[in-house]
Amino acid sequence: MTTILVLNGPNLGRLGTREPEVYGSETLADIGAGLAASVPDGVEVDLRQTDDEAELIGWIHEAVDRRVPVVLNPAAFTHYSYALRDAAAQLKQVGVPLVEVHLSNPHAREAFRHTSVISGVATGVIAGFGAESYRLAVDWVLRSLG
Repeated sequence: MTTILVLNGPNLGRLGTREPEVYGSETLADIGAGLAASVPDGVEVDLRQTDDEAELIGWIHEAVDRRVPVVLNPAAFTHYSYALRDAAAQLKQVGVPLVEVHLSNPHAREAFRHTSVISGVATGVIAGFGAESYRLAVDWVLRSLG
């Protein structure tokens, strides 16, 4: 069984009701169900969300130890969490793919959202395609694993 961790940071548990004009009307559960339906047999999408920085870092450490690829929407942690960045860098060090995703395009929004401390250690970044950003990231991870 191949597992892909799809990790989500603060406030993403509020998708569907939080600023739907920016983030869309799908809930995180909707996104997870769509991802689960889109992957082939033998692939598990393990979708998690937390508002707790320490918990998110712990999940990254788990991915490092288990060598599990990660799709990460760090949400607000994108812009300032050097602790999350340092944890994510460990994925790169052990050769595990990390795709940073965003529902909206941070570069088309407020200036403080233009900088990601995560992007420099990510394998790639997909942003601005709504829930489709997640599917594109999972598809790439599956192709990269062969």
